[in-house]
Amino acid sequence: MSDERKIIHIDMDAFYPSVEVLDQPELRGLPVIVGGSPASRGVVASASYEARTFGVRSAMASALAHKLCPQGIFLPTRMSRYREVSQQIHAIFARYTDLIEPISLDEAWLDVTQNFQAMPSATWIAKHIKQEIRDEVHLTCSAGVSFNKFLAKIASDEQKPDGLFVIPPEHASEFLATLAVRKIPGVGKVTQKKLAGFGIEYGYQLFAQTEAFLVEHFGKYGAYLYQIIRGNDPRPVMPDRERKSVSVENTFAVDLLYGKELLEELRELTDDLLRRIEKHRFPPGKTVTLKVKFYDFQQITRSITSLRAYQTHAAIFSEACERLRIVCDEEFPHKRIRLLGIGLSNFIESEQVRDFAQSVQLELFSGEEF
Repeated sequence: MSDERKIIHIDMDAFYPSVEVLDQPELRGLPVIVGGSPASRGVVASASYEARTFGVRSAMASALAHKLCPQGIFLPTRMSRYREVSQQIHAIFARYTDLIEPISLDEAWLDVTQNFQAMPSATWIAKHIKQEIRDEVHLTCSAGVSFNKFLAKIASDEQKPDGLFVIPPEHASEFLATLAVRKIPGVGKVTQKKLAGFGIEYGYQLFAQTEAFLVEHFGKYGAYLYQIIRGNDPRPVMPDRERKSVSVENTFAVDLLYGKELLEELRELTDDLLRRIEKHRFPPGKTVTLKVKFYDFQQITRSITSLRAYQTHAAIFSEACERLRIVCDEEFPHKRIRLLGIGLSNFIESEQVRDFAQSVQLELFSGEEF
């Protein structure tokens, strides 16, 4: 394990609800839930710590959140406001380093090995960042400090909210030995259950496995697990990380069958997608992806990749319509749909569009990631 780098991971505490409380102080101390209305088919985007004590979690159906916490204050998301506050926070980061890799509006890695304050202590920098966010933005965050991105991110979750946790090189092995494997990024419920089936619930048990065993049972992710539990994460902090895709989706109030109403929903989603592309000035993309979630929560994606970039509403809508027809007519006939989404990815530079040929390669796949 190397101690060459000094990495900080900053994670804002219950960011969306905290911004809402910042703007509406009368909500302080109340269970604030940001996301869809419980009367709709929406989901929870984020919940305050007061709401979390009732079991409310992000990605939970808002209706279930209301059952768990009927006194909850449900508020719609205000992304423009959250982006505004996020920019203030990033301005504070920029006082210390220009090696800032945003993960989302409320999370980022900072490489402070070499920093503008010429400070040898990453812990000192993390303390000052936390204080400046508190003084200037009036919000709290949690910070993790270590010598690579993986450990810094894990550390930031150790003492939430308003925490600061440091994993120096000399203590990394001891920390990883007692780490619950469910905390490792990418270990979801399915992988956690599979690991538990092999008697692997903590780091020391994962450490004891050979790389061959992990690859045999978990594929490429097994090789990642073998390295990460040894504290090996060479990934650099990448500033200005490029956006790889843009997408929109909608959960319907009533499950829909294939027909005119569903196609109209798809047309409106395409409108929304084009508006988002234009607003953020994304270049043309070569891959159109359709996301479908059925009434029974089965979720699939279907994509088409062209050697010619999609630039118009008609082109994107046409491809999405064909994917939807195949799904509804051929693969899952007469199955009701609760959510529809559409996305564009595989971006190219706009000046390269004219150089692409006309041929098209069709790629159909299933998955849960959009």
